[in-house]
Amino acid sequence: MLLRIGTRGSQLALAQSQWVKERIQAKHPEVRVELVIIKTKGDKILDSPLSQVGGKGLFVKEIEDALLRKDVDLAVHSMKDVPAELPEGLEISVFPLREDPRDAFVSSRYKNVDDLPQGARVGTGSLRRSALLLHVRPDLQVVPMRGNVDTRLKKMESGDLQAIILACAGLRRLGLESRISQVLPPEIFLPAVGQGVLGLETRKGDSSGRNAIAFLNHEETALTVRAERAFLKELEGGCQVPMAGYGRLEGDRILLQGMVAELDGSRLIRDQAVGPKESPERTGIELARKVLASGADRILRRIYGKT
Repeated sequence: MLLRIGTRGSQLALAQSQWVKERIQAKHPEVRVELVIIKTKGDKILDSPLSQVGGKGLFVKEIEDALLRKDVDLAVHSMKDVPAELPEGLEISVFPLREDPRDAFVSSRYKNVDDLPQGARVGTGSLRRSALLLHVRPDLQVVPMRGNVDTRLKKMESGDLQAIILACAGLRRLGLESRISQVLPPEIFLPAVGQGVLGLETRKGDSSGRNAIAFLNHEETALTVRAERAFLKELEGGCQVPMAGYGRLEGDRILLQGMVAELDGSRLIRDQAVGPKESPERTGIELARKVLASGADRILRRIYGKT
């Protein structure tokens, strides 16, 4: 059996897909696994913020198109890049154990966010990170940035930026954990929906592909990311709005926290919901309705230009 994995060509995407490949081959020695590199729109457009050029789908559409054409049999995605709605005929039903979901403060000179001097320049490509950073340090200059992890680190080291904010998961998967100056506490820097989670996408009805990867599914990760994505979907969230959602399994219950923020971090709407693990989507929808009722609806309408 040949299993072709569609992947972006970035160092991190390849590391993630290679990790999946090695585990499939160890579990199923009879399966030959190949990586197929696919360039996405998000890889080609590097001079504009994601929020201005299409948002989350920029990193998955071409790979999903290849899946639907049967050019590849499996896609490995970072779930924080995957839109709430999947194309007809595709499914993501396998979620390996979640890596560290937290954000990382990275600096060559400063130990943590509090150490940064007044007006320091901090790079991030995420509106969520930007809003949260400005909420705790409104004096800082947040500089939008794109590119892979190595590119961002080099830009900081050139002296143009005093610090950057990245995902702990990506740094750990690349063996760059030592570059983390401070792990940002989720009590303040609530993680993005799906941060640290890999999603394995296949065609619906492709039982051979699904069976080959089923062993990689981690129940807690699957349940919590389903709740997070239901929250995202109910809010009709995308890359234009600072939004966060993070779930944990506590016994038989899912504890889900969520946030919607003004772009400048001046206001955060944050709440939580608890529900049985048997119905994660219901918990996500409940939380979305709570934050909407608390004022997130006005933030969303203003940002999306519906007022």
